[in-house]
Amino acid sequence: MSIGRNIRPGASTSVPEPPALRRPVPGRLFAVCKVASWVELGLFTALLFFWLAPGFEHQTFVFGLAHGLGYIALCLLILAAIIRREAPWPLLAATLTPAGPVGSVIGIELIERRGWGIDQPSSLTGIDTPDRKSG
Repeated sequence: MSIGRNIRPGASTSVPEPPALRRPVPGRLFAVCKVASWVELGLFTALLFFWLAPGFEHQTFVFGLAHGLGYIALCLLILAAIIRREAPWPLLAATLTPAGPVGSVIGIELIERRGWGIDQPSSLTGIDTPDRKSG
């Protein structure tokens, strides 16, 4: 006795995914996450510069505060995109790594360039697919 489905030869094997399991489709919020990730990466870079350079205590405090608040806002923005099914879960995981905004920028680039974790790319993000090449 076999366990599983019996499939007739020539029958369609594609079963539609339930709504809870469908892959996200990048949209406007994903594009906002991309811009916010680059801005946060800039803040983080400035913080590292002022932290390593001697005599910039006030600038270190300002950029540290800006980076801290910006990082929390970026994480919440990515979480909102995940809830709206515009970003995959691994993007939040990449953002929450110790690399911080570097992880989110790398994650977004992998999603855009290789299509990792997404279904149908949106024209708003500039993602190329086999069906549609930019150029």
